[in-house]
Amino acid sequence: MQSSISDPEARLKERALALGFDAAGITRADGAWPAGDRLKTFVELGRHGEMAWMETTLERRSAPTAMWPEARSALVVALNYGPDHNPLDTLAQTATGNISVYARGRDYHDVIKSRLKQLAGEVASITGGDVKVFVDTAPLMEKPLAHKAGLGWQGKHTNLVSRELGSWFFLGTVLTSAALEPDPPETDHCGSCRACLDICPTGAFPAPYQLDARRCISYLTIEYAGPIPAELRPAMGNRIYGCDDCLAACPWNKFASSASESALYARAELKGPGLDELAALDDAAFRDVFSGSPVKRSGRDRFVRNVAVAIGNSGEARLVASLLPLLQDEAPVVRGAAIWALARLDP
Repeated sequence: MQSSISDPEARLKERALALGFDAAGITRADGAWPAGDRLKTFVELGRHGEMAWMETTLERRSAPTAMWPEARSALVVALNYGPDHNPLDTLAQTATGNISVYARGRDYHDVIKSRLKQLAGEVASITGGDVKVFVDTAPLMEKPLAHKAGLGWQGKHTNLVSRELGSWFFLGTVLTSAALEPDPPETDHCGSCRACLDICPTGAFPAPYQLDARRCISYLTIEYAGPIPAELRPAMGNRIYGCDDCLAACPWNKFASSASESALYARAELKGPGLDELAALDDAAFRDVFSGSPVKRSGRDRFVRNVAVAIGNSGEARLVASLLPLLQDEAPVVRGAAIWALARLDP
């Protein structure tokens, strides 16, 4: 159907919404980029932990044009994945594993990229410019772009917050060599609120708007391959893949709605899986259970390490039996976590 809207910016945003995205905005990709300096400081302080790729790609991440010199504009889109419940409620179910809301459905990369490619085709057709698409898989700082495009602001937890979508949304970006009229950036609406900072169980925020990934449960359970620091293990509770505490605490979520994209709905078996069942997963079973899920990214050994820590935090003596086979596991990080957990449950 031919759009009745004449200017290209409005037509592209209309098309983004028609494709199922919940918000869309445009910004210049070749303007001033202070986010690059903030990232450099983050890496210099070592707060990226063992994510060496952040350091090796630092120059390319310094600005959108450092990665693609021809980039002139960015069309940034948001897709809501809001939960149908308060994810903090599952933290009390200590015999089950708590998986981050974003990872309970289909892998968002697959959901977003197909329709983002369609949108990129529209950008190329309408503007005549070259295009590139990005969904969290390239050295592009998408949150600052989304802020500049008016989709939200980076809150004190460093994640993007929207007055309409709260904290629960994915981002995708189409960069183009075409010059488009930008939208105004969103302003910061955090005010004096400290909810996201105060709820963090491991104290991962040295100051408002600053994150130390080395203390972040999402980093520790997904990115970090070594033994989780012993002093942080008790605070992990039953969080076995990611952490939603700082997102869930944001007051702006009262305006958010649950996801409308069915592919992002939580799979029933991932809403509260039993820790004893997860501890028994070998590599083949892990791949089968988490086929098509973001969880597969961590790999079996890292994931079962997390499960063992959660069992140690559960206070459930009946779960001791599920730890015993892990004492002979081939992976040292799994064996170490099992020994720690066993000492917690059967001192």
